[in-house]
Amino acid sequence: MTESSANKLLNGDVCRRASSGQKASKNGFVKNHCLFQQPQKYRRPGEKNQHGAHNNSSLYKRPFVESFEQTPLLVAVLTYVGYGILTIFGYLRDFLRHWKIGKCSMAREREEQKDFVPLYQDFENFYTRNLYMRIRDNWNRPICSVPGAKMDLVQRVSPDYNWTFQHTGRVVKDVINMGSYNYLGFAENTGPCADAALEVTQKYGVGVGSTRCELGNLDIHEELEQLIARFLGVESAMAFGMGFATNSMNIPALTGKGCLILSDELNHASLVLGARLSGSTIRVFKHNNMQSLEKLLRDAIVHGQPRTHRPWRKILIIVEGIYSMEGSIVRLPEVIALKKRYKAFVYLDEAHSIGALGPHGKGVVDFFGLDPTDVDVMMGTFTKSFGSAGGYIGGKKELIDYLRQNSHSALYATSMPPPVAQQIITSMKIIMGEDGTTLGADRLRQLSENTTYFRRKLREMGVIIYGNKDSPVIPVMLYMPAKIGAFGREMLKRNIGTVVVGFPATPIIESRARFCISAAHSREMLDTVLEAMNEVGDLLQLKYSRQSPPSVRWTSEESQLQD
Repeated sequence: MTESSANKLLNGDVCRRASSGQKASKNGFVKNHCLFQQPQKYRRPGEKNQHGAHNNSSLYKRPFVESFEQTPLLVAVLTYVGYGILTIFGYLRDFLRHWKIGKCSMAREREEQKDFVPLYQDFENFYTRNLYMRIRDNWNRPICSVPGAKMDLVQRVSPDYNWTFQHTGRVVKDVINMGSYNYLGFAENTGPCADAALEVTQKYGVGVGSTRCELGNLDIHEELEQLIARFLGVESAMAFGMGFATNSMNIPALTGKGCLILSDELNHASLVLGARLSGSTIRVFKHNNMQSLEKLLRDAIVHGQPRTHRPWRKILIIVEGIYSMEGSIVRLPEVIALKKRYKAFVYLDEAHSIGALGPHGKGVVDFFGLDPTDVDVMMGTFTKSFGSAGGYIGGKKELIDYLRQNSHSALYATSMPPPVAQQIITSMKIIMGEDGTTLGADRLRQLSENTTYFRRKLREMGVIIYGNKDSPVIPVMLYMPAKIGAFGREMLKRNIGTVVVGFPATPIIESRARFCISAAHSREMLDTVLEAMNEVGDLLQLKYSRQSPPSVRWTSEESQLQD
């Protein structure tokens, strides 16, 4: 395919704008991921300032508020001290292991292989055996029920400090599930989705045993893709059996040598892998920071490719709808404005936002009231809001036809199992209201209400939370390494399952617990979680002083693309 035709496949021409009428608010201190930004004057959308930036506040139809509090200084110092102490004791334990004084359970190079290229990176292995192992019991807990609003966990114990686990034979019943991405509550074994999937299983079986381009293209796959395109409001769509591969195997088909990828610094690993496999030049902009993105775009246009200074064959901006570790929402109206201004393309990953955002559950595009055709490549997964598996890409028909012939995920991967496809079809029709009921609208409304309620109660409690006020992903900051394991264990004692995250998945002083809100959560469940959270917050001293206004990375209802 020629370069001009490839550009045509991705290019969009219309950028819908709407008035906001919101008062400009000050952008706050940015401690790690964003630039320090000052309040700036107002200009007409078409007028440039001396730096070449436009005012795009008219792009927003609704307030856009995200807060990221600065880590308290004392907490940051104590966190570094905590990691320092763990590191010192880790080296001490390694010294004892080396002299056979302490038991060594880790994977090690054999003596006869000491001159070979090492299989294990030294520091990563050190971190795993001396820090991660101390709190390993908080992850990989076996579940023996449907991971819905409540779940059952297999109880396990470790006789050797989390190196190995043994099942006790007991089951912890009715644990409130605050960790699964079950945003709309479709992870269930009863109801219309389960019934439809069972019927399709009896008709088609479980597996297909072939790729789509051979003998694995079923009529249910065609029905699914037509429904996806209609749901997204695009010309065509394509479904894949694995969400991770949807990114990692399709980005290399869209870009290559001589192309430039501009990637948000907090993009998912599948996006990072896909960008690396493409062979394109990759440049990273600060998280959700439009001034950083515009600077990279402007430099790319001015300077072109390294050494030759030829124009880039293609510039692709890769962003996510909801960032699952931060709880933030992409500033999509501004991304589209920049894309149009600099003739770039946008690849939008809606893995967490599709079904969870917008009045109709159609993701971040629906949330901002934008035209779907303004996004060149719309990607998403079915593993969250739809309670199923796989992913999709939507866009122009020429784009999808091209991917059918050039995507490794389309040519070499086994087709999506029929029951999985039917789960998606049924849940998507419920969201769209095509099942003849209001169940979809009720779940969307319940998710929004639960998110607003839970965020408000946590703020009133005094804990520090991150993210956008409309995001169902709610990170609660723990900071210190000792609190990571303690929080997960204390919450499980109170029959609540949570996800805790620490370094290297987050910055070293930003360890956190992550709550994922679901429409299946009742108000009683949320109150139970909040009551437990209140007790654990007192126990672990998570309630930081609120006597002064919090420092934020930004709390903005306006565009960052100002004078």
